[in-house]
Amino acid sequence: MNRIHALTDLSAREAAEQMAQGNLRTADYVDALLRRSAAAASLGGLLHQDAERLRCEATALDTAPRPAAGTRPLHGLPLAFKDNIDVVGFPTTAGSPWMADHRPRRAAGVTQRLLAAGALVFGKTNLHEWSQGVTGHNHAFGPSRNPFDPSRISGGSSGGNATVLGMRAVPAAIGTDTGGSVRVPAALCGLVGFRPTIGRWPGDGLVPISPTFDTAGAMARNVDDCVLIDHAVADGPLRLAPAPLAGMRLGVPQRYFWEEIDPPVAALAQDALERLREAGAVLVPCELGEAGALFQQGSMSISLHEILPALQAYFARHGRPFDARALADAVASPDVRPLFERLFGPSAIGTPAYRHALGVLRPRMQEAYRRCFAQNAIAALVFPTSPLCAARIGEDVEVMLCGRPVSAFSAYIRNTGPAGMAGLPALSLPMGLARGGLPAGMELTGPAGSDSALLALALAIEAVLPPAPVAPAIA
Repeated sequence: MNRIHALTDLSAREAAEQMAQGNLRTADYVDALLRRSAAAASLGGLLHQDAERLRCEATALDTAPRPAAGTRPLHGLPLAFKDNIDVVGFPTTAGSPWMADHRPRRAAGVTQRLLAAGALVFGKTNLHEWSQGVTGHNHAFGPSRNPFDPSRISGGSSGGNATVLGMRAVPAAIGTDTGGSVRVPAALCGLVGFRPTIGRWPGDGLVPISPTFDTAGAMARNVDDCVLIDHAVADGPLRLAPAPLAGMRLGVPQRYFWEEIDPPVAALAQDALERLREAGAVLVPCELGEAGALFQQGSMSISLHEILPALQAYFARHGRPFDARALADAVASPDVRPLFERLFGPSAIGTPAYRHALGVLRPRMQEAYRRCFAQNAIAALVFPTSPLCAARIGEDVEVMLCGRPVSAFSAYIRNTGPAGMAGLPALSLPMGLARGGLPAGMELTGPAGSDSALLALALAIEAVLPPAPVAPAIA
């Protein structure tokens, strides 16, 4: 393995520690990542990058005094940011050419905390337009391609993050997750995706879909790097020991979450369960079918009612005029346009339907989860993150699942959406390559506020699952 590959294979924690200790020049690390990024440019992961600025910042760090121990846990670490997260000095387009001139003067809260911890900005990544999709196919800026097969989707909406991470052009990336937008691309590209409990990470400076559901989250190649990033953002533990699996009770919600799983994914998931049993985990069949029904009944009523007021507030934060009709008319992606058309006229979600979904259906969802965790004495739920692997680019509206055509949007977020609606912490782990050489993921969902415990559990489960796959293009 040559020097460039050795550097780009470092984990986020390894790279930050080596740079903080003076054992790795930040300029050398940045240069290695920029070369990897250039080699992967055809996969469409990045939208904006300032390589000169990044190199200057790296050189400045190399000539400055080394940080005191524990003061800058992300020292010199270049991070990718999904292009709906405000970063000063870069555009925030939300994947829309209509926003091409938007250069925020205030950084998002999550950006501020990461930079204060020592991180650098590697660039802004591609996403499904306005974050309103699950494939990562942006019809204005081009698709984010899957590192394991460039003819296939990376997943969405944080698809560009998954592309650059999978190509080892960055050590970690920051995305947003409303109903699965961090976890789905992580699963489809063999990565770890962590959605924190709603409110654990700051929510200001994110181009919104639904303030009730939206949160920023971490994407990385291993769980420990998510621990590190959560420490920098939310003051979680700097390090976590893996939770003991022997005797650990894990819920297997058989209805809804384990129904109609594509055979290649089902085979991987059953193997993962067997590995957990062999490690001493107690797999507890449990009932959570109501969560799926409540998600299907209420999630869109909440998100479609909230999006225009939330976007108007975001525009006001930046002193920009807001024209909802012009925004909708400028949508370039054919699978996104119908969603925006539903915001106007008779199809718009009325206030009574919104209040019912927010005040009745969502609390019922949260109570169903609380009851499931308590009555079964389980630490987390386990199930396939998405019921199928990555579809081909262009299959934006309909995909084949178990031999029949289904809605792509509904299929990919079917299992991730309920935790997003309930505001719970959740994490997708790679569970290997399915037949055909495509990755799939296993989700862990924990009780509200159990983020650190969930990450510790994920560390343990990661160790018994197959090693995270490496894309053939970078093997």
